[in-house]
Amino acid sequence: MKNILFLLLILANTIVAQTTEELFSSANELYKTEKFEEAIKTYKQIEKQGNISSELFYNLGNAYYKINKVGPSIYYYEKSLKLDPLNEDAKNNLVFAKRLALDNIEELPKSVFQKLNVNFLQKISYNQWAIVVVGFSILGSLLFLLFYFSLSPSKKRFYFVTSILSFLLLIVSFIITYNQYNFHQNNKEAIVFAEETEIRNAPTLNSEKVFTLHEGTKVIVLDNVDDWRKIKIADGKVGWIVANEIKLLNDF
Repeated sequence: MKNILFLLLILANTIVAQTTEELFSSANELYKTEKFEEAIKTYKQIEKQGNISSELFYNLGNAYYKINKVGPSIYYYEKSLKLDPLNEDAKNNLVFAKRLALDNIEELPKSVFQKLNVNFLQKISYNQWAIVVVGFSILGSLLFLLFYFSLSPSKKRFYFVTSILSFLLLIVSFIITYNQYNFHQNNKEAIVFAEETEIRNAPTLNSEKVFTLHEGTKVIVLDNVDDWRKIKIADGKVGWIVANEIKLLNDF
């Protein structure tokens, strides 16, 4: 009975994989023939199934870009980079998409650590950093075992030094992984989808308007109150926006 259930599970997974692949190929063909809205519907069917990937989000960004949907195109390019920070195509196309956005917000100066974080450490995701941690832990353990069982004094010295170095790198990579995970959890980024929206100083419609944002602008979500979200933009300004006018990037 268990064998039959196992075979049925494999068969079901194979059918789903084939269906996803067929949908993806179909969406690509629609895109090639410039049927962009139909391509988007097909890509989003795959997204609803939970079969997400950097390539899927990248293609969705391209399709929205072709029909001049600034917010969705930036949103999906950003999501593509969340899954694969090294996706150069998504990175380059995001630059073009941002040129269509109306808001030109000057970022606050970054500290040396913030620059290091953005330019180097965030180039790979915290999941990939976790793989690095596992790699160093295995390497360090193997080198320590070689040190323990080696009979040659020169080899023992070499294995001891390299095992210590591996464990030090393990600690460093673990700290980076932990920090990247916390950054990912605490910095809830979102993209403005409203064509134009007024940001207010309190979570009520009759509160004072403090500034205006347009479609495609990236914000950081700081707090939630009912149907409102407290946000911060790149220049440090803070205000409240109606929740359904933004979409979270971390929402997979």
